[in-house]
Amino acid sequence: MTQNLNSRTLKKLYLYVGLFAIAMGLLEAAVVIYLREMAFPHGFDFPLKPVGHGLALVEVSREAATIFMLSAVGYIAGHNANTRFGWFLYTFAIWDIFYYVFLKVFMDWPESAMTWDVLFLIPAMWVGPVWAPVLLSLVMIAFTIIINRINLHTNRPIRALQWLFLISGSIVCIVSFCIDYMQYVIQHTPDFKWVNMLKHQQKLSTVYVPQHFDYWIFFAGLALILIGIGQYYFQNHIPKKNILKSQLF
Repeated sequence: MTQNLNSRTLKKLYLYVGLFAIAMGLLEAAVVIYLREMAFPHGFDFPLKPVGHGLALVEVSREAATIFMLSAVGYIAGHNANTRFGWFLYTFAIWDIFYYVFLKVFMDWPESAMTWDVLFLIPAMWVGPVWAPVLLSLVMIAFTIIINRINLHTNRPIRALQWLFLISGSIVCIVSFCIDYMQYVIQHTPDFKWVNMLKHQQKLSTVYVPQHFDYWIFFAGLALILIGIGQYYFQNHIPKKNILKSQLF
């Protein structure tokens, strides 16, 4: 009975947390649509048109607030550290996917999965084709399902080696999004300093055009993430017959 109750509760969480993330994706898309109407009335493309320092600061603050909101949902939905992390990933992934869905519905953008987009602004501008963050989001959803299935009947923490693969893989993926822009910044800013990154972005974003996405770096990072997920699954997976035995005896 406990197993069925927990399973039903888990399904409800997938539904309601998913609906929240979809609504948040719509909200995010609406904000971006307003921004593009104000700053890019003739269409969004690289190089970006200049925006005021105040607006750029607001945009960075909004992104930071978004991460905080997603983290808060994960904390509320989860019952231990593993599941809280998983629900954060799930909320982030659903939000990100439906953000692009609603942009396509309301603006017919992106034109294709290969369209370049500004993905994030902290600590520097992340750029890449739309398919890349969507693929990462699908991996996040799969990892959430694995975490929840394993932690439904037991508490199996993510081990240090698994964290090493997950974190290093994530960093490598972030490098793939930032490297083209950072190379451009360093080449065109002799006095480059990280503390002035926001000012550099304001200046250089008006002339920067993405040239190359490092696929091999991205897929190397994704491979590290998948190794971490695979290790967690195979070290903690409990066969269904063992679960049934634990419920009967």
